[in-house]
Amino acid sequence: MQETTPLKIKATFLGAHAVGRQYTQPEYVDLLINEMIPAVAKEQLADYIDVFCDEGFFTVEETARILEAGARYGLRPKIHAEELAPSGGVAVGVKYNALSVDHLESMDEAGFELLLNSETMPTALPGTSFFLNIPFTPARKMISAGLGVALASDYNPGSTPSGDMKFIVSLACIKMRLLPAEAINAATINAAYALGESQDYGSIAVGKVANFFLTEPISSVEYLPYAYTSPIIKQAFLSGRPYEGLKGLD
Repeated sequence: MQETTPLKIKATFLGAHAVGRQYTQPEYVDLLINEMIPAVAKEQLADYIDVFCDEGFFTVEETARILEAGARYGLRPKIHAEELAPSGGVAVGVKYNALSVDHLESMDEAGFELLLNSETMPTALPGTSFFLNIPFTPARKMISAGLGVALASDYNPGSTPSGDMKFIVSLACIKMRLLPAEAINAATINAAYALGESQDYGSIAVGKVANFFLTEPISSVEYLPYAYTSPIIKQAFLSGRPYEGLKGLD
């Protein structure tokens, strides 16, 4: 896709999200470490490696082994953690310097201190909570505790079949009680940080890539999350040039 679009694409290897049916869990972890990760690295298919460290999926110990193997090939961690239960995913993510720990719907406040003393960005995925009817990430408490928070769509066919970031910002305000400015910040500059790209993306500033959009006339930025189904994008720009590929995605 990077060859066919001006969008910046960052790829994550998601092999550690479920165990293949023909394998036992230990067999599959060994397969990931000994065959899959080296093959992904050889073909330069990914920038990051992700592990679903949660109840019923990969344990903290398995996650650590997978992350260590990824690090040997230059793949930085991004952890799916504590969606279903407090799992230790935040701790192992921080230990291995993950760019982000994502989901966190079941995260308890013990994890706040770990994140406060790290470079790891907690990332909320409110579209998942909406679609699966599960609790929302405690983003309001995180911000009140002094943490930055990023927002992402978690766009996938199983748990969040929507990539509509405007709706994600609305959910952050309506369901997680973020202020509009906080939600917009979480979806832009903090999200860029969670991808390791905040130096060039995520805000409009001298020297950064000029990716932005113009809206139809609106009363204020608060209208963005308030009018959660209203199409408002008039024109999108990538690298300062008009881009038609985002039509219909607002």
